[in-house]
This record gives sequence, structure tokens and C-alpha cells, in this order.
Amino acid sequence: MNKDQAKGRLDEVKGKIKEAAGKVVGNDKLELRGKVQNAAGKVQATFGDAKAEIRKHIPK
Repeated sequence: MNKDQAKGRLDEVKGKIKEAAGKVVGNDKLELRGKVQNAAGKVQATFGDAKAEIRKHIPK
């Protein structure tokens, strides 16, 4: 797992927690920030996945 995959997955989890907390307390801004962080984490993790896949195909 490369750093982009790890950071992305961590941001996804943090975003889900913020989103859930925002729903529970009725804080729309916190919920929205959680959704944004979750989405950004997915993008970064996907980038990391692509990077790892490309590295598999590059001869050493």
C-alpha cells in the first residue's frame, strides 16, 4: 500500500465519521464537510490504486 492509498482510505473513514456525527447532531455543515472529505479520500485512494497498478507493469 502506497501513501496515497493509505491517506485516501484514512480520509474516507474520517469523512464518514464527520458525516455521521453531523447527521446525529443536526449540523449540516459538518455533514457536508464529511461528505467532501470522504469524496476527496476516495479520489486519492483511487489515484494510489492506479499508481500501484502502473508500477506493477514497469520493468525493474
